[in-house]
Amino acid sequence: MNKYLKSEVYKVKMELLKRNALLFLYLFLVVLILLASATGKFTIGTIFNTMMKFINDKFAIAYLISMNLFIIFSFIIAFSKFGNIKLGSENCEPEYTFGSWFAMLFGAGMGIGLVFWGVAEPIFHFTSPLGSITAGSEESLNFAFITSFMHWGIHPWASYSIVGLSIAYFQFRKNTPALISSIFIPLIGEEKSKGLIGKTIDFLAVFATVSGVSTSLGMGTMQINSGLNYIFNIPENIRVQLIIIAVVTSMFIFTAVSGIGKGISIISNINLFLAFGIMLICFIIGPTGQILENLVKQTYNYFKSFAGTSVQLQGLQHKEWLGQWTVFYWAWWISWTPFVGMFIARISKGRTIRQFIVGVIGAPTLASIIWFSIFGTLGTNLGIRGVISVETLKSIALVPETAFFKIISYYPFSSIVSIITMVLLCTFFITSADSATFVLAMFTSKGNLNPSNKKKVLWGLVEALLAVGLLLSGGLQGLQAMAIVAAFPFIIIIILGFISLCKALIKEDIK
Repeated sequence: MNKYLKSEVYKVKMELLKRNALLFLYLFLVVLILLASATGKFTIGTIFNTMMKFINDKFAIAYLISMNLFIIFSFIIAFSKFGNIKLGSENCEPEYTFGSWFAMLFGAGMGIGLVFWGVAEPIFHFTSPLGSITAGSEESLNFAFITSFMHWGIHPWASYSIVGLSIAYFQFRKNTPALISSIFIPLIGEEKSKGLIGKTIDFLAVFATVSGVSTSLGMGTMQINSGLNYIFNIPENIRVQLIIIAVVTSMFIFTAVSGIGKGISIISNINLFLAFGIMLICFIIGPTGQILENLVKQTYNYFKSFAGTSVQLQGLQHKEWLGQWTVFYWAWWISWTPFVGMFIARISKGRTIRQFIVGVIGAPTLASIIWFSIFGTLGTNLGIRGVISVETLKSIALVPETAFFKIISYYPFSSIVSIITMVLLCTFFITSADSATFVLAMFTSKGNLNPSNKKKVLWGLVEALLAVGLLLSGGLQGLQAMAIVAAFPFIIIIILGFISLCKALIKEDIK
């Protein structure tokens, strides 16, 4: 036995185990969740829901404060003297055109959620506004769009920009490994960043990433199943959802294995083309005049009331609503920051800090506002014109995975639009998942910018299996709960990471 412990074979096995400990731990947790869900011994969704309720009751304000801090942090850095610093050497140029860069960060950063909530969220707020606002009124219409814009606009992209900027700066400017723990070198030193503290930070980053992406995969699966049911009368059940996950997982693993320049970039460009195509079609077949009016008017209202809506004073008086909407969104975006931040950092070498922040926040925010103006108007306009009663609209919004297909059925060419939307759902599914798979493989390969295909395949399977486990145990509510729980510790990591970034920037020789 002692002879074996001293052998080279044993040493190689121990090194392999140490190097892949994080991956093995997650494989164990996913198998545990699947077994628990399948046998019914306990419901993992119930556990996450209990934890989510505790966080909402005690720490909801932490999510609100942190997301506003991220906006302040972003703009301070962008328009300070540090804005001209390049993410890389002074003579390096961006690897990707602005169009390809935007396509990849947009697909990775929002994904399936845009289709899932694009129709459902505005009509929910329109039919179930807060406080004394009358459902179906002009005031509720303003509330619906302002709230939707807030949840999908500047706030989430500011959180992405802070994490992405920190990673890109240290990775390309200081030549550190592509890991979240590398951001903290100015605060804790290089040795501790590679030790227990650094490994804990990277573990939380992986946990947040897997949770956030699995949430989106689960939501996307539910909506694809609903679309198949609407168009082809295919039943909505877990068996069909398992088939959907299996098919799409094989596709996103293939694109992740193909690499950024080939698979991920190509599918992201296709995804962007389809997204803008479906927006254009719906703009034409929908109430075009009302869409334009809402786009202009509600965008003005959004920026006019930005400070007030950001602090959510009204929402604090309605904690259940706040937990279901704003806190869920802020937690969801925070849980996505490690992988989206890492991914947009990976594709942003050669850009200046100012270009990075303005591009990451500005372009996707504008796209989201246009998206919700179009699809939100498709639903709310039916209620305003009396085509559908407010109560019927409310019932449609309560089942967000079918909302788009039910609303589009009231407009011309609904079958064609629904089929294109199904394809778009699949490409959104793939772009989010393949980006996450690539990044997770980097996280567990000591920051290697070109991780092995074996790691990509394994992480793709982990994401898919976790989504399956959560669908089996809790459905949409279980998915949302896990995202909120996973994001909570990462609030502190992002804030400390920003402090570390500032400490490093101050040492830059800027004239």
